[in-house]
Amino acid sequence: MRLLLTNDDGFGAEGLAALEEALSPGHELWVVAPAENRSGVSHGITMGKALGYERRGERSWACTGTPADCVILAVRGLMPEPPDMVVAGINRGANIGTDILFSGTAAAARQASLWGIPAVALSLMADDAGAYLWEPLARFAEENLELLASLGGADSFVNVNARSAPSYAGSALAGVARRHYRDGVELCTDGEGMPCSRFIGGNLRDEGNVDSDWFVVNSGRVAVSRILSLPQEKTGGLSRIPRFRV
Repeated sequence: MRLLLTNDDGFGAEGLAALEEALSPGHELWVVAPAENRSGVSHGITMGKALGYERRGERSWACTGTPADCVILAVRGLMPEPPDMVVAGINRGANIGTDILFSGTAAAARQASLWGIPAVALSLMADDAGAYLWEPLARFAEENLELLASLGGADSFVNVNARSAPSYAGSALAGVARRHYRDGVELCTDGEGMPCSRFIGGNLRDEGNVDSDWFVVNSGRVAVSRILSLPQEKTGGLSRIPRFRV
C-alpha cells in the first residue's frame, strides 16, 4: 500500500520512527509531519499565511503547520496520487475517549477520513515507570493494517490505544470513555510585565464501562475504536421537535 505517515509529536519523534521501521517493508511510505511538537492543536489548520516545508528524505518532509496541515499538504500538494491509507502516530501518551477532541494525531486521521481515505491514529500510554516501548504497537499496526483500513473510510477513522508493554493480552473493539480533566491556569506576567497565563495539567478521572477504550487499555489489551468524523443527520434524539419562528 501507499501510506502517508504523520503525527503531532514532531518529525523526529520516536513513535513515528517506530512506525516507519515496521511499515517500510512491503509498503511505499510517504512522511509529512510537523517540524516541531504540535500536541493538543486538535484540527486546527493554518490560514492566511504560507507554510514552510523542508525535504528530509526521498519521500519525507517536515512542515511548519499542524498535523491536519500536513495531511492537506501531502494529499493536495506533495504526493502525485492520494495515499491508500493515512497512519498517524505513534503518539507519546494515550488518546483515550475525550482526548480525541484535542489530539492533533486524531485530527490528522480525521482529515483523511473527510476525503474518504482510510486512516488510523495510534497512541501509546506510558508504563508505570513512565517509559515507552514503541515496537509492539508498531508491529500491531503492521500485522493488522488491512483490517484497520477496512474499519475506516468515508467520514470515520480508527483510533487505537495501548499501554506500553512487551506484549498485549489481546485486543477489542471499544467505545470511548469520558475523561474529566482537573486542569487549571496560572495567572502571571511575561518578561515585559504584560499579563499572561500558563496551562497547568491536572489529574485525570476516567468514566467508562467494560467496553470503553479506557477499560480495555488498562486490562492490558489494545483498544480499537471506530470514530465518526461528522455528526449524523438526525435531530439529536429530541422527543419533541421545536418549532422555530422564521
